[in-house]
Amino acid sequence: MASKYRGRIAPTPTGYLHLGHARTFWIAMERAQEAGGQLLYREENLDPQRCKDDYAQAAIDDLKWFGCSWKEGPDQGGSFGPYRQSDRTELFLNAWERLKDQGFIYPCDKSRKDVAAAAQAPHSEDDAEPIYPEAWRPPLGVGQDADSPGSINWRFRVPEDRKIVFDDGRLGPCAFECQRDFGDFLVWRKDGVPAYELAVVVDDAAMQVTEVVRGEDLLISTARQLLIYEALGLQAPEFYHTPLMCDMGGQRLAKRHRSLSLRELREAGHNPATLRQSEDWWSGLED
Repeated sequence: MASKYRGRIAPTPTGYLHLGHARTFWIAMERAQEAGGQLLYREENLDPQRCKDDYAQAAIDDLKWFGCSWKEGPDQGGSFGPYRQSDRTELFLNAWERLKDQGFIYPCDKSRKDVAAAAQAPHSEDDAEPIYPEAWRPPLGVGQDADSPGSINWRFRVPEDRKIVFDDGRLGPCAFECQRDFGDFLVWRKDGVPAYELAVVVDDAAMQVTEVVRGEDLLISTARQLLIYEALGLQAPEFYHTPLMCDMGGQRLAKRHRSLSLRELREAGHNPATLRQSEDWWSGLED
């Protein structure tokens, strides 16, 4: 790791956080402390339909109750703010323009449903995103005269016959084949906000994050994001992907499954230290 370690936790306020989130963020905090570095808190609140202010405040309050701490964030400021993605639009637009001018991205009028329904649109077992059909790609140069993203999706043009390889701090060497494991992916959405892949690259680079700690369900996102780092000429951080926490039925914890939240655990009087010693907490973690 770099000597000036900077880690981050980045909740999305679309619901209350659950114990799986807390474990990932706790690991991020521990790795920052062990490296003698700093941890920042970034609120990834770009989805205008699903992100709510109440959930954003609940995330801060519940993580502090759980014992997590950070040196920078929307609650206390810092030198790399603002710490809410909705306040960082200009940075994202600058990155979109650079990618557009160099021909790395193109406008796309196809929806996720269109891609999923397309003939011969397989997808990796590790990812829920179908492979975008190469036949739908426009010729090089299409969209380069645009002066704004407009009300249309924009996709990154993933190269063919290329393997993306990186060393994960927990899993070791990881490799993904372009156009087999993932295809052209969204970088800008038609509702006027950047997609996850672009936003986190821009923010992690601007905030000088040296290691990204997040769940192993985002391994393919890392491969995509490494292409964006390369296209923008930015130095990529190191990565550490944590195991996912599952319930007693073997299903991974998720907001959409209404998994037991930190807020519910807190209101029920649970002790965070006891939760961190539970069998669920240690499930999947190496000794």
